[in-house]
Amino acid sequence: RLYQIPFGMPNCEDESEARTLYLVGDFSAPAEFFVTLGVFSFLYSMAALVLYLRFHSLYTENTKLPFTDFCVTVCFAFFWLVAAAAWGKGLSDVKAATRPSALIAAMAVCQADGVLCNAGTTPAMGLANISVVR
Repeated sequence: RLYQIPFGMPNCEDESEARTLYLVGDFSAPAEFFVTLGVFSFLYSMAALVLYLRFHSLYTENTKLPFTDFCVTVCFAFFWLVAAAAWGKGLSDVKAATRPSALIAAMAVCQADGVLCNAGTTPAMGLANISVVR
């Protein structure tokens, strides 16, 4: 939800007054989908572990239960692949929206003649990139 993040932007015409720049974009849906699927996968794996250890005889006697477990696991694997791709795309969009050159281009004060704006340091996105790889 980048639209909730304000940036204080200096106003070169009047030094005492600062303007506020709001980012554009809401990329929370892919992240929420990724986290929700992770939580459901964890809960399902705990339930399956209890079924395997506590009710082993029920699991071996019923022929439909292992097939159902296999189908649910395949569905979770497919949705995990989709969620990872969605989170990768969402992260790519966040990185594009918060790129220093994009922020400078959005600031009207930096578009004036004779004004040189510098972004300073580039934000570190290493941990975010690792979250997509995992």
